[in-house]
Formats: sequence, C-alpha cells, structure tokens
Amino acid sequence: MATFLGLDYATWWYLVVGASFSGYAILDGFDLGAGAIHLFFNKEESRRTALNAIGPVWDGNEVWLVIGGGALFAGFPKVYAAVFSAFYIPFMVFLVALITRAISIEFRSKEPMLWWRKAWDICYCGSSILVTFALGLILGNCLLGLPIDKNGVYQGGVFDFLNPYAVMVGVTTLALFMMHGAIYLVMKTEKRLYTKLTIIVKNMTIFFVICILLLSFYTILYIPHLSHQIKSHVWLFGVPVIMVLAIANVTRSISKQQYLKAFFSSALTISLLLVIVAIELYPNLVLSSLNEDWNLTVHNASSSEKTLRILLTIAAIGVPLVASYTTFVFWTFKGKVKLDEMSY
Repeated sequence: MATFLGLDYATWWYLVVGASFSGYAILDGFDLGAGAIHLFFNKEESRRTALNAIGPVWDGNEVWLVIGGGALFAGFPKVYAAVFSAFYIPFMVFLVALITRAISIEFRSKEPMLWWRKAWDICYCGSSILVTFALGLILGNCLLGLPIDKNGVYQGGVFDFLNPYAVMVGVTTLALFMMHGAIYLVMKTEKRLYTKLTIIVKNMTIFFVICILLLSFYTILYIPHLSHQIKSHVWLFGVPVIMVLAIANVTRSISKQQYLKAFFSSALTISLLLVIVAIELYPNLVLSSLNEDWNLTVHNASSSEKTLRILLTIAAIGVPLVASYTTFVFWTFKGKVKLDEMSY
C-alpha cells in the first residue's frame, strides 16, 4: 500500500474529511448557536443586530458542510451510503431545517409587520436548534455503533436513532454551539445588547459544562469501546487534557471579559472534541453493533488508491482557497455591528 509522509492515502483522506467537518462545526457552529438563542432577545433592534452579526458570513460558513459531505462521498462511498440509509429521517429534518433557517434570515426583514417578523424569528430559532440537535444525534449514533450487516446495509428500525446516548450527545452539541454563538455575538455587539449577552454567555457556559460532564461520565461508564484507543496509547491522554484546559480557559476568559480569547478557546474545544472522536473511532468510520468484523474502516470502505491520490491533490489546491476566502470575509466584516438601511 502506497504511503505519503508515513500515512496511507485512505488515512490522509480520513483527516481531510475530519478537518472539513471540524471547520464546519467551528464556523457554522456560532451561526447556529446565535440562532438558537435568538428568542432571548426581546427588542426588534437587538434581533436585527444579532442577525446582522452573522449576516455576512453564515452562508459562506456552510461551504464547509458541502466540502465535508462531498469529501465523505468521494473518499468513502460505502460509509456515505450506510450513514444516509441509517439516518434518513434525521438527515431530512436537518436539510429542511437548514433551508428554513436560510429562508428565515432572508425573509424576516422583507416586510415591516410585527407578526411577520416574529413568525420568522421563531422559524429561525427553531430551525437552528433542529439543525444542531440533528448533527449531535447523528454523531452520537455513529459513536454508539449502527446495526449494519457485512454488506454495510442498515438493519435497524426507523426510529432506533432516538436512544438516550445519542440524545445526550445532541443536547451537548446544542449547549456547545449556544455557548460558541453567544461568545461570538458578545464580541459583535455593544451597549444594552452587549450587557444582556454577557449574562447569556455565562448561562450558556454553565449549561455546556454540565452537559459535557454528564456526557463524559455516561461515556466512561456505559460506552467502554470509546476509550480503547486512549487506553492503548497513553500519550493520547494529552488530547482530552488539553480540551479540559480549553474549556477552563473559556470560563476564565469570560470572567475577565476577554471574549476573543474565549471564542478561540471555544473553537479549540469544538476541534478537540472532534479530534477525540476521530481518535476513538480510527481506523473505523462506522461501527457495526451486530458484529465488529463488519465495521466500515478507512481501508475497506474507501475509494481506490488512485482516486484518493487525485482527490488529495484537488483538496490541497481547493481547501486553502476556501480558507483564504473565509479569512478575507471575516477580516472585511470585523468589528461591532452597525445597522443601516441595507441591514437585515
């Protein structure tokens, strides 16, 4: 098997897929989090300010979801087929909610009527929560394992995805994104809305810390297969330790009102959580709860070596371009939000 810098091409593509979804979670995570807390704002000006804080970047952030989904389909088609078959309902809810969120942002300010704007505010908040929870639900089930046979065909029931562990992962994901989004909004606002957001940020942080502690205890006590890799390689214990320090720095930075540091620590927390997931699953991509010999791995579920080599070349060119565009947009629209006649 050919390698590049000590890793085979399938493993490299595993890293590309993981990096793409991590980018999406960090970038669209604060958009979704901002939407999830949208109804905490009572005044029209506050809601418009919150919308315009994400207005220039939310659609560009979703590009990373397209990259991640395309990378999964191109590099690991068997995994793509198995996961989408298992989670047909959650994915449909996710897509409908994603579309509803976009419509809500664009349509809200098209008419001046109060009922119109309130209706779209509810749609915006509800769809943001649904998108986030659906992502966590899917991730939780992938960690738990799916009832797939030796051909990668899903053998479970229609609503098997609604299990306690997956629901807990979904709630924790929602708490994380709400914290991430609140921190972003507090950096972009001022005056009374800023003051209100400082309180919301603290509450969301407490909510997340409680959720991540409960999820960690649940995982350690009842999902033993997820700690195998770290137990086998002691040096990997450093990853969760750094994650804990990142969470601690979020709370420390918030207490000192150093919100930019808190935002980067929050982003690092999201990244490290997904790194831990990648470590615990590797070399598996989808665990079979029926027979571990039927697990879909980076090797038995990947495209051909030639395909992966070509894909890596394309990714090496395309991903930096998207990252550069994202950086440019954030730099262009840095600073506090100012409402004008062109605002949402």
